[in-house]
Amino acid sequence: MLVAAVATWGTALLMSPHGPETAAGTEHVRAVVMTYIRNSAIGTILLSALACWLLYPPRRPNRPWRDYAIAALLAILIVTSIYQIFWVRALG
Repeated sequence: MLVAAVATWGTALLMSPHGPETAAGTEHVRAVVMTYIRNSAIGTILLSALACWLLYPPRRPNRPWRDYAIAALLAILIVTSIYQIFWVRALG
């Protein structure tokens, strides 16, 4: 689930619905890309939540460095996905 969340996040992050120059006749693609980015951000949040639930059992180890690294990665995924949702809303 964590790998799926990272893959979904990375794919949406690399797409950009705006730029300094666009080719004539491609303005209709912008709405499709914006919808894709919004849906990918929502999917990333859901996959991250599922990964959190599956990766964190109630019993914790004494030195949870791996847990801290995974928690940081999941926090980055969720925060940037929330930012993408608001960013796409501001563009549209």
